[in-house]
Amino acid sequence: MKTLGLIGGTGPESTIEYYRYLIEDYRAQDDGNSPALIINSVNLKLLLELVNANRLDELAEEFGRAIEQLARAGADFAAFTANTPHIVFAEVQRRSRIPLISIVETTREKVQSLGLKKVGLFGTGFTMKGKFFPEVFSRAGIELVMPNDDEQNYIHDKYMNELLKNLFLPETRERLLAIADDLKTRAGIQALILGGTELPLILRDEEHNGMPLLDTTRIHVERLVKELLS
Repeated sequence: MKTLGLIGGTGPESTIEYYRYLIEDYRAQDDGNSPALIINSVNLKLLLELVNANRLDELAEEFGRAIEQLARAGADFAAFTANTPHIVFAEVQRRSRIPLISIVETTREKVQSLGLKKVGLFGTGFTMKGKFFPEVFSRAGIELVMPNDDEQNYIHDKYMNELLKNLFLPETRERLLAIADDLKTRAGIQALILGGTELPLILRDEEHNGMPLLDTTRIHVERLVKELLS
C-alpha cells in the first residue's frame, strides 16, 4: 500500500476537505478500506508573510523542509492541499526525493479531457497574478482568462479576510458569481477554475448558469486516489 503525504494548513478548512474526500473516494474504490495518509500542517501565517514579501527562495525552503519531513515519516509521494504554494512547485519538486503531484497539472489534464479551450481562473491574488497556471495551460493550447484588476483585488481580499478564516457570506458568494457571469459575457469562457481550495467551500455547485465550476480540490483528490491505488 502506498502512503500519501499532504502539506496541510494552507488553509485548514480546505485541508479538512481533502482528508474527507480522500477517505470517501478511496473507500468507494477499494471495498471500504482506508488510505494511508500523513498530514504535515504548516504555519500559514509565516508562509503568507514570505509570499507577500516575494521571498520565494525562503518559501521554497520552508516547503522543501515540510516535504522532507513527510518523506522521513514514510510518504511515498506528496501534494500541497492548496493552489498558491505552486508558485514554488517546480523548485520544491526539484529538491524533493519523493514525487509530488501538482494540482495545476492535474487541473490542466481535466480541462483537456473536457475539450475546453478557454477557461476563467479564480484564486488568491498570488495565483491570479502568477505565471504558474498560464505556463502549464499554454503548453496545452488552453487560454486562461483572469478577472480584471478590481475584481482580482476583491477576490483576494475576500479570500484572505473571509475564506481563510472560515467565513462564508452569502453576499460574497453572490458577488463572486456575478464576476463569473461577467467573465463569461465579456470573454466567452467555457468554464471557471476554482483555483483556490477554499473557493469550493463557498461556491459549492458544480455549475453556474450552464458554466462548469471546476473544483480543483476534487480534481486533485481524484488523481491522488488513483495514485494511491496504482
